[in-house]
Amino acid sequence: MSGGVDSSVAACLLHEQGYEVTGLFMRTGVRAPAPVEGEAGGVSDVSAAKPDIGRWSCCSAAGAADARAVAGKLGIPFFALDFKPAFDRIIDYFVEEYVRGRTPNPCVMCNEQLKFGRLADYGRAAGADFVATGHYARIVAVGEGHRLCRGVDLIKDQSYVLFGIDRGMLARALFPIGGLSKDQVRTEARRFGLKVSEKHESQDICFVPDRDYARLVRERRPEAFCEGPIVDRSGHEVGRHDGVVNFTIGQRRGLGVAAGHPIYVTRIDVAHNAVVVGEKEDLVRDVLEADRVHWLTDPPARAFRAEVQIRYSHRAAPATVEPLPGERFRVRFDAGQIAITPGQAAVLYEGDTVLGGGWIE
Repeated sequence: MSGGVDSSVAACLLHEQGYEVTGLFMRTGVRAPAPVEGEAGGVSDVSAAKPDIGRWSCCSAAGAADARAVAGKLGIPFFALDFKPAFDRIIDYFVEEYVRGRTPNPCVMCNEQLKFGRLADYGRAAGADFVATGHYARIVAVGEGHRLCRGVDLIKDQSYVLFGIDRGMLARALFPIGGLSKDQVRTEARRFGLKVSEKHESQDICFVPDRDYARLVRERRPEAFCEGPIVDRSGHEVGRHDGVVNFTIGQRRGLGVAAGHPIYVTRIDVAHNAVVVGEKEDLVRDVLEADRVHWLTDPPARAFRAEVQIRYSHRAAPATVEPLPGERFRVRFDAGQIAITPGQAAVLYEGDTVLGGGWIE
């Protein structure tokens, strides 16, 4: 229970259905950066970082208070668990990926390692039959097995960030709001009389609520910020940067290069400490390779057709997927995709069913 409307309604629905529910909150030790008075608050300026007080974090103190209040209303036990050491490792992963010129996805790691890892272990030790969350996703029984499927609300669908959970967890996972739309969830919250019914949802990475990722990396790895060249597709220097950490594939704003027309980051060359820029068409690719593959169905032995989603906001595109040795696969899209980004997940779907996924190399 994060204190948001989704997990609160999930708990209420389960309680109403007769489940014996225990509420758990993850304490991560995350603190938002303090506002800087008199500053404009641009996220690209570390000294001016000023969090939007309208936002909230799923692991904030306010979130814990709201979660506890909902548990109290239901009359269910509520515990706050100390996950700070494990969460610190996820933050380290986030930082190291940026240092390597990649764009991380910590939500996938949090679901895999904490919510359906450490949290599931706690539930098992406490004798719980299931672990439930407020994710917009569904578990569908197929024969004697279970499948992870998209939520009914395709705009809110979160199956993409759940691809990494252990296959064995599918039989023990519950997603009570997976068959509802966001509007329906808020309606249910009002029916239950929850004060969080109109609460704004968290859309930021919880440990970087001001969206200034470079600030976090600078705090943990200041030596990663080395000045280097910004070059065009031909290798000609067109500007300078103060660290590749400040850039990600597809970025258009804040490049510090006056080209007279929109240009984009097309590649990050960590070996030469260079940022490569080009035209929008330079971002189009039709092939990717992924490693650390994780399957939620039986691993295929030969090439197969699937729809492949390459980031949370991406519409899955039809492709041919070829399994490779060493827990890898290659994806060849029917049509080129924009900004295929190393470090993000490539998640494979058959219709609404998640087949598995891997990390884009």
